[in-house]
Amino acid sequence: QTPASIPGNWQPDVAQARELLAAASAAGRSTLTELEAKDVLSAYGIPVVESLLAKTADAAVAAAADIGFPVVLKIVAPGVTHKSEVGGVALDLDTADAVRAAAEGMRQRLRDLRPDAVLGGFSVQAMVRRPQAHELVVSVATDPVFGPVIAFGQGGTAADIVRDRAVSLPPLNTVLARDLVSRTRVSKLLAGYSDHAAIDFEALYLVLLKVSQMVCDLAEVAEIDINPLLADADGVVALDARIRLAAHPGRRARERLAIRPYPAELESRVTAGGGEVFLRPIRPEDEPALRAFFESVPEEDLRMRFFARRGEFSHAELARYSQIDYDREMTFVAFDSADVPQARILGYVVGLSDPDNVQAEFAVQVHPDAKGRGMGRLLMNTLIGYLRGNGTQTLTGVALSANQPMLELARRVGMKLEGHGLETQMTLELNPAPPPHHAGKRERRASKG
Repeated sequence: QTPASIPGNWQPDVAQARELLAAASAAGRSTLTELEAKDVLSAYGIPVVESLLAKTADAAVAAAADIGFPVVLKIVAPGVTHKSEVGGVALDLDTADAVRAAAEGMRQRLRDLRPDAVLGGFSVQAMVRRPQAHELVVSVATDPVFGPVIAFGQGGTAADIVRDRAVSLPPLNTVLARDLVSRTRVSKLLAGYSDHAAIDFEALYLVLLKVSQMVCDLAEVAEIDINPLLADADGVVALDARIRLAAHPGRRARERLAIRPYPAELESRVTAGGGEVFLRPIRPEDEPALRAFFESVPEEDLRMRFFARRGEFSHAELARYSQIDYDREMTFVAFDSADVPQARILGYVVGLSDPDNVQAEFAVQVHPDAKGRGMGRLLMNTLIGYLRGNGTQTLTGVALSANQPMLELARRVGMKLEGHGLETQMTLELNPAPPPHHAGKRERRASKG
């Protein structure tokens, strides 16, 4: 399948999220307050119920009046992971007296049940009435081997008892999010039954994609718990959230992932042949544009690229070209605009590294309409710069000896050519390995020292 991406007009406020995390860390806290956690979710466009923080019972009454009755009151106490343990949640409070009594009761129970905990105040939020909504949970935990793991399942106070959860490794796409949901028992209820309509699955998948993006962006986050996440035919909304910080973030966010996500930092806009070109790594949703590219180039160009005459490209083949492992392979694509899916491919370059990152093989192709604009050289230099920065030692490729434009391009970027009949080998040293005798001298000096 060709997975769709998050809508292109969605941009998380990563800076705002990091400010919230940094503030909690600077205050010596490993866990964000509920309101802070909700603000982080909001920075990533995840719907949350508006909450107000009240330091005292009287302030809670005033906040409830501002929001409008009925309201929900929750205790705010750092160190209390599950509010229900201390009776820290009161629903459907419809008067000022009810709010005040609930707040005082929570204060007393916290003192009796958790004398070590410090009362930070109360969270006041509107009482959400969605009778057909399902309580779900979306969470993130950090595995010592696999790194961050995303879980989804049935939520609510009985979530740990029901234990209906499925897990997946980030980064997620729409296909993976759909699969994650389908592996839970509650998914059958979400599809609708009796007089209950099916939930808005697309809204649910989008939350999973946004949580996945959060994990990819924020190395400071060790755990996320969105419970409950209400879901019905009208969409989704997070009623409660918890975020725990990593003790020692150390590695960058993307380095701790078992699967490398799309490297958005490699996107760029450049000028080639007098026009602007949008240059970026290939993405799964580029498959239609890639098919259009191959269908619009002459058969002879395809023969030079693939060393044989080509028929129609299958979906499986195009999916293999567009869905790559960014750890071992990189494909840079030049588009005539950043407007996907309307953008047209002008050319692409592929680099595939061996498991030890010693050698990478390349292939490059430029659309006839873009030839003569320096597109081939732009693509090759982009790949060379990427591989050099990635520590790859040697770049190699093979071209048909009759493909003179390709051989000339190889010469221009500094490659050495060696002809072998119908084929020509092209080689470029990117990061030459030190001679063995140099390494030996360093070892002897170290042993003498």
